[in-house]
Amino acid sequence: MTYQGVLTKMNTEFLDPIQYYLVFESDFINLNQMLGKTITLEFVKYQCLNCGLNKPIYRQGFCKSCFFDVPQAADWVMRPELSTAHLDKEDRDLAYEKKVQLQPHIVYLANSSNVKVGVTRKSQVPTRWIDQGAHEAIEIVEVPNRYLAGITEVALKEHVSDKTNWRTMLKNDIKDENLVEWREHLKQYIPEEASEYFIENNTETNLQFPVTKYPEKPKSLNLEKTKNYTGKLVGVKGQYLIFEDQTVFNIRSNEGLVVGITVN
Repeated sequence: MTYQGVLTKMNTEFLDPIQYYLVFESDFINLNQMLGKTITLEFVKYQCLNCGLNKPIYRQGFCKSCFFDVPQAADWVMRPELSTAHLDKEDRDLAYEKKVQLQPHIVYLANSSNVKVGVTRKSQVPTRWIDQGAHEAIEIVEVPNRYLAGITEVALKEHVSDKTNWRTMLKNDIKDENLVEWREHLKQYIPEEASEYFIENNTETNLQFPVTKYPEKPKSLNLEKTKNYTGKLVGVKGQYLIFEDQTVFNIRSNEGLVVGITVN
């Protein structure tokens, strides 16, 4: 069976295990059903997620000109502390920025390769944790806008990591942590503006990923260079496909590529 479409972040369902879907314009693939099967990935062309043109992807699924123009790729997306919609101040598109920034946000701890702090919209819990390949996570603070979440993250990352080691995450070289204890320890470092939003009583969320074999030495597939690749799918974790020969393919970092997928 053969499919073709432009890659976008995999859709997920929070089940046991997590269910993963590749969604194309007129079709979708439940990747859990593909485990154990041989899959061929073929690079076809580019398709910018904004303009739709066949132009090399620069970052986040956008061609270079769109990346520096669309509000979805503005600096505040990666650095929430730069959000200004609460001040009624426009960056690229105030209507879009108000829609995204002026809604409840969560500051959380997630354990994927190590304990890290992060920010997401409340509506994206637990999707954000799934995308990071976290096997456990907990909310620390729930604030009414992205700016407050951002300054809280900046304060907390002085005392806990804000990065995930993707190789460690994929090797499953991890350990369980008591995230409630971490939450209580970090409480003292929350900025005064956000301190009233601290979540006093909650428990960590545990996540199970559909992986039958973890790679010992994961090697990343660059489909733009190799053009096609064939391998046996043995797992999906975070936004990565994991193959039996230890090759891994990051769907998220390849958004905007049009690919052909053949399942044998």
